[in-house]
Amino acid sequence: MILMKTGRVYIVRHGNTFDKGETLLRVGGKTDLPLSISGREQAKALATHFAGVSFQQAYSSDLNRTRQTAEAILDGQAFELAHFLTEIDYGPDEGQPEDKVIARLGQSALDEWDQHAVPPKDWHVDPDALRTAWQAFLANCSPGTNTLVVTSNGVARFLLDVVEVNQDVPRKLRTGAYGTIDLTPKGPVLTSWDVRP
Repeated sequence: MILMKTGRVYIVRHGNTFDKGETLLRVGGKTDLPLSISGREQAKALATHFAGVSFQQAYSSDLNRTRQTAEAILDGQAFELAHFLTEIDYGPDEGQPEDKVIARLGQSALDEWDQHAVPPKDWHVDPDALRTAWQAFLANCSPGTNTLVVTSNGVARFLLDVVEVNQDVPRKLRTGAYGTIDLTPKGPVLTSWDVRP
């Protein structure tokens, strides 16, 4: 009997881009902010948490906040940039404080986004394309290896639609949190989600 090696994919959301007391803005793929002070601390916590994990493959979006998080975790190990991991475009809500976003869209539209990944009006996101990209990405991960992926919340939530989920988890992946997907012979299975070190 041949045993198949199970691969594991670690999906990490970048650290904070705003610190306590600052006005939180909705930032997407068109706003390339670096990690804030607390975001750098989150990246360090992730690096410490993953210190014993050997990543054979690593990917990040090209945004500063994701690259800085990946660099902290990988400590000099090279990683590739993957365009589909870049955060979505929030359209007219890009760069706006949350109260203005709620005033324009209504809380129910944001609840639909947070609970069911239904994009609000005028946001530029193609859910089917993101689901297809996640499926293709997981299919190309090497068996028996650990893969690191650093991305943003708007992109990460669509991963949950293409893996087996046997637990009740939120769509949202908090800053500085991660999830794990085991690549089993029967397909990809979510084994953890929204874990903060």
